[in-house]
Formats: sequence, C-alpha cells, structure tokens
Amino acid sequence: MTSIGGAEMVDWNLAVATATRLVRPGPEVSRDEARAVVAELRRHARTSEEHVRAFTRMMPEGVTLPDTPVLVVDRAGWAKANVAGFRELLGPLLGKMQDRRAGAPGGAVLGAVGGKVTGVELGVLLSFLASRVLGQYETFAPGAPELPGAGATGGRLLLVAPNIVHVERELEVAPHDFRLWVCLHEETHRTQFTAVPWLRAHLEGEIQTFLGATEMDPSAILERLREAVQSFSGARPEGERGDEGRSLVELVQTPEQREVLSRLTAVMSLLEGHADFVMDGVGPDVVPSVAEIREKFQQRRATGAGRLDAALRKLLGLDAKLRQYRDGERFVRAVVGQVGMDGFNRVWTSPNTLPTKTEIARPADWVARVHGKGSVGSEER
Repeated sequence: MTSIGGAEMVDWNLAVATATRLVRPGPEVSRDEARAVVAELRRHARTSEEHVRAFTRMMPEGVTLPDTPVLVVDRAGWAKANVAGFRELLGPLLGKMQDRRAGAPGGAVLGAVGGKVTGVELGVLLSFLASRVLGQYETFAPGAPELPGAGATGGRLLLVAPNIVHVERELEVAPHDFRLWVCLHEETHRTQFTAVPWLRAHLEGEIQTFLGATEMDPSAILERLREAVQSFSGARPEGERGDEGRSLVELVQTPEQREVLSRLTAVMSLLEGHADFVMDGVGPDVVPSVAEIREKFQQRRATGAGRLDAALRKLLGLDAKLRQYRDGERFVRAVVGQVGMDGFNRVWTSPNTLPTKTEIARPADWVARVHGKGSVGSEER
C-alpha cells in the first residue's frame, strides 16, 4: 500500500508485536509432549482428508484436489497469520482511505499516529482471540517465509496446538479423539474451498463489496459509533431502543452493508454448519467418544469462560458465530434428511444455489427452490 510520511493506515508490525506480547501463555507441556502433539495433529490432518471426502462426496473418485499447507502453530503464530490475512483483505479499502487522507490538513501526522493506534487495537483484539481458536482454514492467506500460503489456488489450514490441548484437558476428554474431531471440522472447510473452485472468489467479492460500502467520512463513522455506545449503555432516548441484541460491528454498518452481511451470514452459516455436520457424521466410525465430546463442547460453547468473556463475545459479534454453527448444522441436517447427501451437494453448484439467510432458517424453502419440491415440513426447529 501507499503511505503518507512513511506511515500506513494500520501499523501491521505493531499489531503483531502487541498480540505477541499480550497473548496468554498456553498450558504447560514438556518439549517431548509438545512434539508429540504437533506430530499427532499433522497425522490427523492427513487422515481427516480421506474421511471428509468420502463422507461428503463433494469430489468424484480419482480427482486430485489442490494441495494446501497444514500448519500447527502456537497462539502467537495464529495472530501473525491473521494479521497477514487482514492486510491482504483490507488493502484496497485502506488504500482508498489513505488516498483520501492525503489531501487533508495534517494527513501525514494523522497517518503516523492513527496507524499505531489501530495497530495496537488490532493486536489487543487478536491477543484475546488467539487463546480461543482451535483451528482455522485461512481462505485468504498470502505466503510468508515463516507461514507459507498456497497462492491464488487456496489458503492454509492452521491448527492451534496450545488451545487444543487446553480444551481437551478442560473437558477431560480423550486427547486422541478430540484432536481428530477438531481436524475433521477444519478439514471440511479446506475441502469446501478446494472442491468448489468459485467459492473463494465469491466470498472475497462479497467481502470487498461490504468493505466498499464503508462510510469514508470519519465524522459519519464517529456518529455511528456514538449511537452504538448509547445503545449498549442504555443512554438512547426512550422509544429508540431497537438495537438491543446487536453487536458493535452490526451497529456501525451502513444499510448497504447490512444487505451484504445478510448474504455473508447465510454463507458462513452454511460453511460452519456443514463442518459441524460432517465432523459428527464421520465421528462415530473414527472417534469412539464423539458423543461425549460433542455434549461437553456444546456446553462450553454456550457458557463461555465468564462474564467478561461473554461481554466481549457480545460486543465483537462472536455470539453470532455460535448461532451460525447451530443454525447452519440444522439446515444441513434437514436438507440431507430430505434429499440425501448428493441432493444437498447441489448447494455447491453456483452462487445462485447458496441458501439465503431466510432459507437457513427454513431448509424446506431451499429444497423447494433448488429441487422443485414442495415444502413438507421437513425443517428441524
């Protein structure tokens, strides 16, 4: 990106440094234990590929999918990878904002100060999230010497070893089973993007449309932030309380962005719900304790880690992420129950066959639209 006075809109290096400094240490393990965990996760990632592809039937037999790296990382490594991903995705938007700032009085000074402030804020956010993510398929992953990517053909699969060990200990479940269970979920995401060539470009286009609708006027952004804070603090005038239950991210959006977000929410619900459906569908054959793991993990998802954690999840919109798992899995289960796995796989035909947000809640409506079958009350509530 271009810069003003040598300063970018976001000081990415400072974001990485801040996240690395603030991230909490993982569980105590010996060096030998750590090596064993890394080796086992890599083995599970390889075996998960066969299980997921056989169960989903998303690719014909004998077809070779593009390969993508599997990286077992610590919490700081996860933060570094995500900074790189943010930089890749946000580049066009930040470039436009930077060009606009260039003509403003004191633009160079604002650029230098604002970039560092934003870098610190991003680092703090990533330090919070870095201890909570078990794995991630990074769809938009630029290559780097220490974190290789797969270029234009795909992303990379990240498995956060300290977090996996922490959760398996907290839940008191069989480590071998839990690690394989996590890998099944993340491998499903990798299969989704490698088996459906248009999906990555479609998702990127939606995200860029969302970012392109961002209000460039700082005063407008500040006004929306003020309204958001009032909503959360209860300071809005009586009769203007229609925003309760929405996250800060949702409250600062423009109307145009909300339309795009509705489509993105439907896609992400599909992807997350499909991954949950697959990991549990494959589970009984290869993860003996899958029922116990699912029950305990659902309880952990629902309760969070305390009041502060719950407040932050609400503020950042992470509660919506949990709803995506639940609603998306229910959609996939209902559709597969009505038209089978091959019938469900029609969802990957084109962007036009993706479910809408309404159809995620009413699976029979998607079946009627895509398969031409009447709604027979097959959706699960």
